[in-house]
Amino acid sequence: MNRRPVRLLALAAALLLALAGCATSNPTSSSPSSSAAASGTVRIGSANFPESEIIAELYAQALEAKGIKVERHMQIGARDIYVGALKDGSIDLVPEYTGNLLQYFDAKTTATTPDEVTKALTAATPSGFSVLTPASAEDKDSYNVTKEFSEKNHVTSLADLAATSGTLRIGGNPELAERPYGPKGLTSAYGVPADRLSFVAISDGGGPLTVKALKEGQVDLADIYSTTPAIKDNGFVTLTDPKNMIMPQNVVPLISTKAATQTVKDTLDKVSAALTTDDLLAMNSRNQGSEKASPAQVAKDWLKQKNLA
Repeated sequence: MNRRPVRLLALAAALLLALAGCATSNPTSSSPSSSAAASGTVRIGSANFPESEIIAELYAQALEAKGIKVERHMQIGARDIYVGALKDGSIDLVPEYTGNLLQYFDAKTTATTPDEVTKALTAATPSGFSVLTPASAEDKDSYNVTKEFSEKNHVTSLADLAATSGTLRIGGNPELAERPYGPKGLTSAYGVPADRLSFVAISDGGGPLTVKALKEGQVDLADIYSTTPAIKDNGFVTLTDPKNMIMPQNVVPLISTKAATQTVKDTLDKVSAALTTDDLLAMNSRNQGSEKASPAQVAKDWLKQKNLA
């Protein structure tokens, strides 16, 4: 899951430097970030979409319940940016998704099952970082069409796309254009001719702009994360993926080794052990639906329900 590419190295550098001014666990504090990140403080980041921030809050609040100091750096950006922040020490911990992270570290991986992906990811993770135990909770990229498009074109599976006619407009995050499960994957795995695919970049992580583009016919296929409430709310048809082009995407903490104390690992493992896909969908619904509950409140309520904080 992951979800604005780095257009320029200068932009990435500027965003990473800007982390020093991000909100900490005490947003009213006037002390600089460097002093807040004292020994024993775990600096937690998130990607630039709501679910990532919710999971980051689960990690943050669970650690705080164990007496660990936490500093928050939410909505940093896409994977390229927050992995850069991990590398330069601006943050220590971020929620990730197993399949996409593996492909980021090893573009040539052939792993397909959850166990294979987890094993390969552990081996591919660079020195200085660790992935902890994945949750059963999974949020995958998924290709969606409107009910009308599905019925008109007899499409319920990615395997059906090659038999359609005309140009297929694909809407998704800019980085999807180069992902193995993007347009190239539709051609290599499902035989859709490349000259029939047109990519439309929409930089909102499969959010409202992507949903709007699909609803209004600006795109024919939209990459929307599978735990997004808007899929069900709008009656979209999620196309099946019989060839498993899209890898397993279990939620997993990516952490710097220096921050991975036994208490931190044990605490995060308990969160992962309790977190399910249905939980993600329910928390996303509270955050994105009419309630508009904040990621912090959603996380607080879930942790209380699971007796983890």
